[in-house]
Amino acid sequence: MLILLMPYLYGSLPGQTLSYKIVDTNQDNCYDTIVQITPPTPGQSFFGQDAQYDGYQPSYQDNGDGTVTDLVTGLMWQRNLFSGKLTFDEAGAGADTFNLADYSDWRLPTIKELYSLILFSGTDPSGPNPVNLTPFLDTNYFEFRYGDTLSGERLIDAQYASSTEYVGTTMGGDPTDFGVNFADGRIKGYGIGPLPGQTEDKKFEVRYVRGNTQYGVNDFTEPGNGTIIDHATGLIWDKNDCGEGLNWEEALAWVYQKNQENYLGYNDWRLPNAKELQSIVDYTRCPQTTNSAAIDPLFNCNSIIDEGGNTNYPFFWTGTTHASSNGTGGFGVYVCFGEALGWMEEPPMSGNYTLMDVHGAGAQRSDPKSGDPANYPHGHGPQGDVVRIFNYVRLVRTDSSVGINETSTQENSMQIFPNPVEDCFVLKFDHPSQSETIVRIMNFFGQVYFNENLDLSVSHDLKINMATLKSGVYFVIATLDNKIYTGKFIKR
Repeated sequence: MLILLMPYLYGSLPGQTLSYKIVDTNQDNCYDTIVQITPPTPGQSFFGQDAQYDGYQPSYQDNGDGTVTDLVTGLMWQRNLFSGKLTFDEAGAGADTFNLADYSDWRLPTIKELYSLILFSGTDPSGPNPVNLTPFLDTNYFEFRYGDTLSGERLIDAQYASSTEYVGTTMGGDPTDFGVNFADGRIKGYGIGPLPGQTEDKKFEVRYVRGNTQYGVNDFTEPGNGTIIDHATGLIWDKNDCGEGLNWEEALAWVYQKNQENYLGYNDWRLPNAKELQSIVDYTRCPQTTNSAAIDPLFNCNSIIDEGGNTNYPFFWTGTTHASSNGTGGFGVYVCFGEALGWMEEPPMSGNYTLMDVHGAGAQRSDPKSGDPANYPHGHGPQGDVVRIFNYVRLVRTDSSVGINETSTQENSMQIFPNPVEDCFVLKFDHPSQSETIVRIMNFFGQVYFNENLDLSVSHDLKINMATLKSGVYFVIATLDNKIYTGKFIKR
């Protein structure tokens, strides 16, 4: 069966009607468990990580009036920050009276809207002597500032408020707001009351948003074949998870193995990137209030026994590396579908540690990619984030049928072989022609990788080199004798 890409023919892209387009993470470098490496090939260790797949590339428009439009999501953002930080209550109330560029329908973004702006080309400055600081935000379009160290803040105190409140509590009972830290590249739940030793409520950076009120709203269906389709994002998910903890290298290898097995009838599964995985968090659910993982009940999510001996739910790996400002890539990004536990030392320097939900189910943090969790008895970082290293996996693939009509045609026959493709493939047409054909190759997101006029007068077979193409699913559109031939192939 050939796939007729009708939206392409009319100058638009497949999935253009998607209400929840996930912007790519912008991560271009591949890493092993420590350092940057040459992109691995299929079957090699660390193959299939975030940098080897392209999605909707970040694209912004400065409107020249203090606003920036995200050309992928359709959201319009406030370009500059306020002169000072605001409490959670101030941030929410301020949206009601905020007017910019003659728009009065601004709102405090949800955590999914806010996370759409994060870019994992940023580097984490946590730890002593950070160098080569790069925020997790496009500073060509958005104002950004690190924490004011001269006034006692930490460099990483650049937490942005969202409108998404945690349905549980953190730190032993604090009402909590989810926020994105564009300085260190994390989602955490932050207590909205005063910090220890202070009398004023915690203050956040604030950036308002407007437009596309459907962004971040999932549209799941279960077709009954072991998958869950999200029609809002165009992603197909495995209904089940891997069922056991794996380190980051093992997680990538497990995905490759499932593709070799043609799992559930597909061989283009991948380890989701950070933004894809966060898209299926259900922030209305958590172990404290619903006795479930923070995910839609259509999904199966294995439970675990956590570090305190209680029933909880796993952290899930992504293919995204949480790079450090010193150039290393020893940490991988994970998303918490159970509580974001940490070992809090109370009081500080006392040696007395208490395990608690420090940042909420739905947080995004990072773990060492390899090693022994026993080497981190009191976790990692200022809140003692528990270190598991052996996290779970949920497979994802792109639903290439979104916005695409399938049709069989015997008149317009074009063969692609071999398929899957390693380095090159041949296009073979079943009828003679003395003309040139225009061949375009693009991915599901409409990015064109090949667009040339090729001569068919000598042979009706066209050999095309695709050695430098990243792994994934691609579409071929050939125009020959005023007819359009279409097909798809998998690049290993």
